[in-house]
Amino acid sequence: MRFHWIPAISSQVSMSLRLRLTLWYGTSLALILVIFGVALYGFRAHSLREHLDRSLTEAATAAVRSLEHHRLGPLIHFEDLSADFPELAVLDKFFHIFSPTGSITIHSPNIRTHEIPLSRKALEAAFAGRIAFESARFGDEPPLRLLSVPIIQDGTLVNIVRVGTSLAPIEESLEGLAVWLLLALPVAFVASVAGGWFLAGRALRPVESITLAAQRIAAGDLTQRLAVAQSSDEIGRLAATFNDMIARLEASFRQVRQFTTDASHELRTPLTVLKGETELALRRPRSPEDYRGVLESSLEEIDRMTRIVDELLFLSRADLGEVKLESLPVRLESLVEDVARQAGFLGQEHDVKVSVRTLTPATVAGDELRLRELLLNLVDNAVKYSGPGGSVELGLVRDGSEARLSVTDQGIGIAPEEQGRIFDRFYRSDNARAHVKKGTGLGLPICKWIAEAHQGSIRVQSVLGQGSTFTVVLPLASTG
Repeated sequence: MRFHWIPAISSQVSMSLRLRLTLWYGTSLALILVIFGVALYGFRAHSLREHLDRSLTEAATAAVRSLEHHRLGPLIHFEDLSADFPELAVLDKFFHIFSPTGSITIHSPNIRTHEIPLSRKALEAAFAGRIAFESARFGDEPPLRLLSVPIIQDGTLVNIVRVGTSLAPIEESLEGLAVWLLLALPVAFVASVAGGWFLAGRALRPVESITLAAQRIAAGDLTQRLAVAQSSDEIGRLAATFNDMIARLEASFRQVRQFTTDASHELRTPLTVLKGETELALRRPRSPEDYRGVLESSLEEIDRMTRIVDELLFLSRADLGEVKLESLPVRLESLVEDVARQAGFLGQEHDVKVSVRTLTPATVAGDELRLRELLLNLVDNAVKYSGPGGSVELGLVRDGSEARLSVTDQGIGIAPEEQGRIFDRFYRSDNARAHVKKGTGLGLPICKWIAEAHQGSIRVQSVLGQGSTFTVVLPLASTG
């Protein structure tokens, strides 16, 4: 029996970022609109009821004043009360005056029914000396809002004044508000979602440009850049970062191509020499001395290729972070003196004098072997590119919290347009190639890496035909 794996089908539909933003925006806005509508309805209902209760309180106060003025008796009519207090003759309110037993003694003529008894709650509140608000509905009549106010004389309940009004206007107003909200909120929601879709499209338009540019770059076109208006928002910073990244990638690929070309050229030269000399030696029988000369030349070219490969391997490991440096105190003045003595023998071969100009004690934290290699490379270059009878001077000074190592020669110098490229791998100017044919073009890149690995820097000052000064700046070791 065979079993076949069937790829699972995702139930989640892939949605674009624009749609997701619109849905999130619409959902959030819908929730806000619902909360706003409920809050508005509740606030409006509370405001109308509070206004109504205040109006009932004012009417009840007028009724109590009228009763106290007339000294309520069995023959007093509501018309007599309202004659002195016209506040009682209102069309939207009705009045009842109850005896302490709860029976009606006086009522206003605009009341529709006389069968609105005093509730037990209002009667108990009256005996306790408190007013009582109530909402009630009787039969098919509209709901009513009632206020019962006790009249107490000499500590005894004399009468109970009840003022009431219909809640129909309030209910009609709230129903109108509810209808308005039910119609307006969906319209506002739809309009806002449409606006959100439009704004999300405008906001994400630069992202679409980034996507298209990335697709063209993936096809191999590293000259592409985003034409996005400069701004400090997230999209603007993203576009600027993207352009910077592509510029660095383009520079890196250009450097890799140049590196490949230069490496091929540097390795092809000794291989061509080897091949040519070997073919020449094999064309006819030669003396042992001739064969020895060919072998010595071949060994020299093999040493050159070995040096190139070793230096390439070192730089490759350095780029990968695999070169470990020590961090121990290094006395630079002792290092300069040792290198000057070693370089003196090299200078004798080229009739170049190597000397120390200034020597200030300075201690840095680093790897002594790598710092020695850096200084030897600089001195070796200075000697090789100096003419017979020239001189090379080494210097060491302290400048604040830094130590400055300098190597000065009186050699061929470096043109201004070439000074920015001499630290590139395999780069050698035509003037340098003509003067020294067997260089590798990797010494100065190694020097730059060693200086920067020690948190320092290296720079050059040069005048074509007059000489050069290479200065290495290193931070001094902490004395704490």
